[in-house]
Amino acid sequence: MQLGIKPLPEALAIAKEADLDLVEVAPMANPPVCRIMDFGKFKFDEAQRAKESRRKTVHVGIKEMKYRPKIGPGDFDTKTRQVAKFLGEGHKVKITIMFRGREVYHPEHGKRILDRIAEQMEGIAKVEAEPKLDNRNMIMVLAPDKRARQAAQSRASNQQRPGKPTPTAKAEVGPEGPADSPPPEGNGSAQPAGEAHGVSEVAASAEEG
Repeated sequence: MQLGIKPLPEALAIAKEADLDLVEVAPMANPPVCRIMDFGKFKFDEAQRAKESRRKTVHVGIKEMKYRPKIGPGDFDTKTRQVAKFLGEGHKVKITIMFRGREVYHPEHGKRILDRIAEQMEGIAKVEAEPKLDNRNMIMVLAPDKRARQAAQSRASNQQRPGKPTPTAKAEVGPEGPADSPPPEGNGSAQPAGEAHGVSEVAASAEEG
């Protein structure tokens, strides 16, 4: 509710009478704009919103996983599961194939490993940087693909959902005829929430002299 332009003492008296605070929200305006509010509650709500925002913030970074061209099946599976975990947490993953000695002359072996990883990550990640040689290493970068992951989860949910059986009705007949069915439950709508108290704004100007 707008109270209009009030002298500073009057604005302070109005706030005091309502057991609230007079808070300056636009000091550079002419006259300065003030709001009558519970300043302690306002600061508490601000702190809670900031805390919730920090909790929801995901710190995205780039993780790295290193493979060898002659890696065994067990190590490959272990490392690839860790890659999937990083991607599930929202991180990008840099996959590095490390060549030693004459292995660098056969980059197709490293490319084959990277292709296997990308294939296994299909549905949760996408290739952000295609495989390329960097000195004695071959590098590929994977990034989380939220849309693909949601689509895969939706398909899995649909496949696991059993078909709904056709409902059948069964009536029990007693000696005096069919039993009365219970009345249907009411379909009343929820009561509307009470309206919050409006926040008053007041443009206050200090009196000279």
